[in-house]
Amino acid sequence: MEPTLSMQTAAVLFGVSALGGLVMAGLRFSGRAYPPASLAMLHGLLSGGALTLLIYAWFTVGLPLYAAVATVLFVIAACGGVAMNLGYHWNHLPLPKWLVLTHAVVAVAAFVLLLAALWQHAPVAG
Repeated sequence: MEPTLSMQTAAVLFGVSALGGLVMAGLRFSGRAYPPASLAMLHGLLSGGALTLLIYAWFTVGLPLYAAVATVLFVIAACGGVAMNLGYHWNHLPLPKWLVLTHAVVAVAAFVLLLAALWQHAPVAG
């Protein structure tokens, strides 16, 4: 397995998942208590798959430092996502706006670090 390919695949999955996250955050800040379950589940599935891929790559072939730090931050963001899902969404309670923002900030920081790791490991032409 190639670490760069794993990071690229994870970045694409996280990018698509981030679009869903933006939609869900927009819904929450427009007054809706929580997003549609299908959108939340798709967001979690895509992010979970990407995170699993990064963790697997880290333990099998290793990851560059930025990607490893990004993986840890994605785990923290995932904990926030699970807390929102099980503690609030599942119980039909409004998602705390501070938790939505914290989850988003940590995930965006992780995504930027993952992209930086990819930028460092981009193949040089010629």
